[in-house]
Amino acid sequence: MNEKSVGSVHWSFWVISVFALIWNALGGVNYLMQMNPEFVATLPDTHRAIINGRPAWATGGFAVAVFGGALGGLLLLLRKQAAFHLFIASLLGALVTMVHTIRVAGTTVQFSPMESFVMILLPLLVAAFLIWYTMWARRKGWIRQ
Repeated sequence: MNEKSVGSVHWSFWVISVFALIWNALGGVNYLMQMNPEFVATLPDTHRAIINGRPAWATGGFAVAVFGGALGGLLLLLRKQAAFHLFIASLLGALVTMVHTIRVAGTTVQFSPMESFVMILLPLLVAAFLIWYTMWARRKGWIRQ
């Protein structure tokens, strides 16, 4: 690392940080919308099957995933190391939620390959990427205590 880049942050850091915040904030909006029965009634059968049968532990995991991830995204923008721990909590919350989603996908309704990717795999991949990226940015010196 040369002396010019030691204190600076690459532009991609800001793009990824804003993405992390927006991705998880949209997840928070999705969470709140799913609390509205009138909205849930407008969704496809696959989505309703997940939402209507979701136990409290899976709902809690969903909340931890999206709100922990949104706070992690905000802290990443502020270049705070605590973002790493919130992204781990977010991944764990997503995993808890996915246990229920996979059960529904395997028993109640048939998910299309795209639904399986978007509702099960993509959130886990994004959460894992944000954990990796936060560790990488910390090694680069872009994240402070």
